[in-house]
Parts: sequence; C-alpha cells; structure tokens
Amino acid sequence: MIAPSPAHAMWLLARLRLRRLLNVVTSAKFRGSKNTKSRAATPNKRRLGYVLGVVMALFMMLSFMSVARQSMLNVQCSLNPASHCVYTTAKHHERRDESVAAQELNEAPFAAPVLKGLTMQLSLLLLVSILLPLGSKELAQPDWDLEWLVTLPARRGTLLWGRLFERTLANPVGWTMMLPALGMLAWYSGLHWSAPLVALAGAAALLPLAALVRTLADTGLRMALPPSQLRNLQALAGIVSMPFMYLAMSFGMSTPSAFVFEWARQFPAWALWTPPGLLIQAINPGAGIAPLSALALLTLEIVVPLWLGVRVLRFQLRDGVVASSSRESARKAAPPAPADGAGAPSLAGLRRLLPSSPIQRRELRLLSRDRNFLVQSVLLPVVIIGSQLMFNGKLSAISELGQHPTTMAGIAFGMAAYMLMMSAFQTLNNEGQSLWMLFTFPRSIQSVLKEKAQLWAVLAMVYPLAIFGLGLWQAPQLGWQMLSLIVIVLAGVPVFSTIAVALGVFACDPLAQDVRTRVRPSYLYLYMTLAGLYTYAIFSSVWSQQLVVMVLTACLAQALWQKARDELPYLLDNAASPPARVSTSDGLIAAMLFFVVQGITLFVCGKLNLPVSQALLLAFGIAGLFVYLLMRLVYWLGKTREVPVLLNGNTGRSLLLGLGGAAVAIAAWAGYMVLLRHFPIEADPEQAKMLGKIGTLWLLALTVIAAPLCEEFIFRGLIFGGLRRSMGMLPAIVMSAAVFAIVHPPLSMLPVFVVGLCTAFVYERSKSLLAPMLVHALYNAVVVGFQLLQ
Repeated sequence: MIAPSPAHAMWLLARLRLRRLLNVVTSAKFRGSKNTKSRAATPNKRRLGYVLGVVMALFMMLSFMSVARQSMLNVQCSLNPASHCVYTTAKHHERRDESVAAQELNEAPFAAPVLKGLTMQLSLLLLVSILLPLGSKELAQPDWDLEWLVTLPARRGTLLWGRLFERTLANPVGWTMMLPALGMLAWYSGLHWSAPLVALAGAAALLPLAALVRTLADTGLRMALPPSQLRNLQALAGIVSMPFMYLAMSFGMSTPSAFVFEWARQFPAWALWTPPGLLIQAINPGAGIAPLSALALLTLEIVVPLWLGVRVLRFQLRDGVVASSSRESARKAAPPAPADGAGAPSLAGLRRLLPSSPIQRRELRLLSRDRNFLVQSVLLPVVIIGSQLMFNGKLSAISELGQHPTTMAGIAFGMAAYMLMMSAFQTLNNEGQSLWMLFTFPRSIQSVLKEKAQLWAVLAMVYPLAIFGLGLWQAPQLGWQMLSLIVIVLAGVPVFSTIAVALGVFACDPLAQDVRTRVRPSYLYLYMTLAGLYTYAIFSSVWSQQLVVMVLTACLAQALWQKARDELPYLLDNAASPPARVSTSDGLIAAMLFFVVQGITLFVCGKLNLPVSQALLLAFGIAGLFVYLLMRLVYWLGKTREVPVLLNGNTGRSLLLGLGGAAVAIAAWAGYMVLLRHFPIEADPEQAKMLGKIGTLWLLALTVIAAPLCEEFIFRGLIFGGLRRSMGMLPAIVMSAAVFAIVHPPLSMLPVFVVGLCTAFVYERSKSLLAPMLVHALYNAVVVGFQLLQ
C-alpha cells in the first residue's frame, strides 16, 4: 500500500471529520426513509427534523447577524468621541440615531477607540471558540481519535497538522460566532458585497489558533488526567465559556450596558497587535497600520504559533499516545459503596424531603453521582441568567427584586427553563444503552417518563420559589401584579417540564454510538423558542394576552406529550413509526392555518376593495374549506384512524343533543348578560364598529353557517378529539373549551367557554359533528339576533 502525500492525508482526515459532523447533524433524520422498507402495521418513521433544523439554523444565523450589526453601531456611538449619532431631545433625553452611526462607519476609517472595542469583542469570540468545544462531551470519551489515527500510514507530524486542519474546518461554534461579526465588520469597512468572502477568509485565519489551543489542551489533559477529572474540567469549561459569550454578545444589545463599554475603553492598546486586532486593521484600511503590513504580521503571528504548537504536541506524545496508561494509572481506588441513602450527602436530605417513587429516587442518585450532569443542571442556569443580567446592565435589579416584579418573574422563569433544558430534556438520553431495560419493567414507559417529568418540575421549582421569596421579602407590599406573575411562572414550570421531556423523546437517540449524535440541536432550539414565547405572558400587561399564552402553551404541552407517547413503543426500532391517528397537534396546526389563511384572504379582499361583510364571509369560507380539504387529504394519504365525521347514522340523537346543548349555552349567555348590567364594562368599540359595517344577511351567514361549519371541525373534531385520546372526558372538555374561548374577544370569553363545554360534551355523546354544529349555530343566531334588536 502506497502512503498518501501529507497534503492528501490531511485532506482525507478533514473529510473524515466533516463527514462525521454531517452525520451528527443529520443523524436519524432520514433513517428509514429510503433504504428501509416499511412494514404493514408500522410505516417508516416520518422525520421532520431536517426541516426544523434548517429553519432553526437560518433563525440563529439571522439572530447573530442582527447582534453583529447592532454591535458595530453601539461601538461607534459609545466609544467614538467624534461621533454625532447621540443627540438630546427637547425633554433632555439622550437618543441614538443609528443611521448616523452607520454612515460614519462607512465614510471613514474606524477610530482608535472603536478599533479597541471591536478587538475586544473579536478576542472574546475567539476565546469562546476554544472553550465551548472543550466543554463538549467528547473530552472524556475513551475512544480518543489519536489512539487509532496513529495506526494510519502517515507520519505523526502529518497527523498532527491534519488534526489542526480538520478541527479548523469542523468548528461549528467558531464559524457561527466569527462569520457574522467579521461580515459586518467588512461591510461597514466599505467592502459591501465582497464582505462574505472577506469574513470567510478572516475566520479561516483565526480558527487555526483556536484549533491549536484546543488540541494542546485536550491532548495534555487526556494524557495526564483520569476520565472523572476530565468530566469535571468539561463542566468547568462549559461554565466559564458562558460569561465570555454573553460579554461578547452584550456589545449588540439594543440597550447597551455602560460598564461593558467602559471595559472596552480600558482595553489595552497592545491588543491591536494580536491576531484579532491585526485582522481588523487589515480589513479596515486606514484604521491603523497599512493593510499589507497588518496581513504580514498576522500571517507571522499565525504561522509561528502553529509551528511551535506542533512541536509541543510532538513532545507531549513523545512516549506514545497513551503514555504508559497514565490515564488509567491516575485512577484512585474507589471508596466502598455507601449504604442506601448514605451516599451523596448533598442530595440525601432532598431525597428524604421529596415524596419520591423508586424511579425518582434512582434519578436523584444518578444526579448525585454524575457531577458533570449535576453542575450543568444546577449551576449552569445560574451562570447563564447571571451573565445575561450582568452584561445587560440589570444586575442592580437583584437587590431590588421587590420593586421590579416583571424582572423578578423573568429571572425566576429563566432559571427554571434553563434547568429543565439541561435536565428534563436529557431524560431519555441519560438512559444510554440501558434504555431497553425500561421496556422490561412491569409498567408502561409513559408512566416512567411522567414520574421523571414530575421530579424535574419539583426540582426546577426551587429557583422560582427562592427568587420569589427574596422578592416578597424586599417588596413594600404584595400587589395583584406580583401575585399574577407568581402564578404565571409557577404554572409554567410543570408545563415546560412536560414539553422538555416530550421533545427529548424526539431529540434524543440514546442508542447512538457517538455521544454527540444523541441530541438533535434543532429540538433544543425549538424548546428555547417556546420558552422565549412564554415569557410574553410575563412581560405583557394585558390579562387576556397572558391567558392566551398560558392556555395555548398548556395545550401545546399536551399535544407534544401525546406525540411522544405514540412514539415510545417504537424507540428501539429506527425503521418504524406509530400508526397515524388524529392528534391534538393536528388541531393546533389546523387552527393556525385557519387564521393565517383568513388573514391572507382578508388582505387580498382589501386590495380588491370588497365590502367588509363579503370579505369576512369569503375569508371564513375559504379558510375553512382549505383547512378541511387539506386535513382530509393528509388523513387519506396517511390512512389516519378516528377522523371526525359529520353524520354517524344516528341523526335523531345528534339533533336532540344539539338542541339540549344549545339551550344550556343560551341560558348561560343570558345570565352573563344580566350580570354585565351590574358592572361598568363597555363593549369593544372596534368590534362594535366592525359589526356595524356588516349587513344583517351577511352577518347571519357568517355566524350561523360559516363559523359552526369551520370551527367545529377544528376545535371539536381535531383538538377535542386529540385531547380525548390522552385524558378523561372532563379534562379534555375543559381544555378544548379554554382553547376555543381564548380565540374570541376578552368580553365574550366566559360565555364562549360555556359554548365550548356544551359542544364538546354533545360531540362526546354523539360522536358526530352535527350536534356541536347545531349548538354553535343556534347560540350564534340568538346572540346576533339580540344584538341586531338592540
């Protein structure tokens, strides 16, 4: 066999690493889609992870680009004393004109203070590109690459250079951090459409240094320390990287922190002669030394450390890759196993306090033994939230939590949500190769996961309770705002524990051989997005909007849990998926499509100058017909079971139930109208104005015909039908009625909730859509008739 040339060998190693990274990203997304035949009862798994991953990747890249752009403008306004982007209003308030800052950056070389600030940020990003990969789980794995790479027909020097080359290319954290920052820097330096190429070249120049430091560190650590200490260092690297990452991102906050830019002013001038500073001076001509001189010095500061670093690596490996089994010889004798309940003193008291089951006690014991997991679950949320507060300039609010209820609630929910992301999300992943044992227990795996979700909800509740206790102690008085925020946060913790465990079923592949393929990051980003949306309920001051977010999130949690429950029997079979059935998520998707198509149709009707009455009826009719036909097509193609039907052969029973349900709903509405006369509550003027533009016949057609036909298929047939598969009749009726009520105006939520109860009950009894449609139509006819007579 002829040994490859050094360049060819390095390229082969880089291709190997890139292929491995690609497998990590696409793991299990297409498994069973092409090369695996489906069985009659268990069709191939339907993976949407690829689409979700692409959407989340684009969202992240746009977010980083926005932060990078804002960083450039903030640095110009805050650090350049000659900038005119800051002005004073007539009321003596300072404001910023970002267009002026952008124009100044484009028209002149960067000022010296701006250069220092950008150098500080780029240096922090380079440091994060080193620390975050070091904090990955690969560090403590026994299958170290160099232990088998040395068996390849290549010289050791070639292997080491190849290692640096492939770690430069396969550093997603580094590329994600560097490209937006360097691209915006090149754009405001006047390079404009060539900025992406300049950013690519700049990142390719700096990331080899990150690869060198990372390789020197993990090679020396692996040769000197046992796996237990390596896991501790992993946790430390992951924790330390977070403050640096948030410090770098704090440059791009919409309200920049003053003390962060004060640090930038004090950043040493000699840093401009480091690789990040030289790269900025090479990209921005006239800012410092000549571009060619900056490029020459940059090349020298990259090539010389790389050459010296390879020499150090060769010295580290002078006695071989394993170095006389130093990793094993460094192990200490294991202490004797403690009696049950005697070990892990940090969690022993907690185990006694919690009324836990054997499964929950096992989870606590595993948590106490895995220090890396313990640190990530318990300490990392504090570091993340603390870093965000510090570098956003809100750290002083901690001593005034009682005076800032919204900030207090945001901190409380943020810590709980991060803890659940680090713990409950990993529930199945932590089982590893022992996952199959859960299927041998004399109980369902769903009940096992439910107990774990309950345990993590209780543990995550510690942070909000502690923060609320501190805030209440400092608060001058307990107001309704603080009470409502406490309810929102405490109600959200168990909901997001359920969401985290459910998403973990789809996101985790505990049977994967490569530990990095066990978690699909797209679902992790989806969890973070959902948690971010829930904070809208905290920061909104309108009670109806808060209620909408809470109810929809709870329904979404139920829908995800239902999907996860259907998937559980097929976890160990990558080629099969559960049979198609109507689910709650189908109803939520249909409801979303229904309102989106309505909005698009109304927009088109507005462009066509159609009357409001016709536009509303057309929007309702088109949206309802579109959703109905689409869902029917999807169910037909997927051979879905339990699809709702309009008639089931017992029309008389359906009509009687419909009349009875309508009588109850109308009576409840009449009582509600009597109560309204005793309270100074006015109707929504916009709604009254809209109704005034609609003719009587059009209004009756809209409310008595179109609304029952369209909405009952979605809210009763799909949402209630899906909920009914996972819970009892009464909880399903209440939750479906709550979802139905929150899509209506606040003043009518209560009577509409009663309508939802009645329609769901008659649908449960009749098993046909005719009964709830009759209830809905008669109720709307009475209400609209009463309004027309007023």
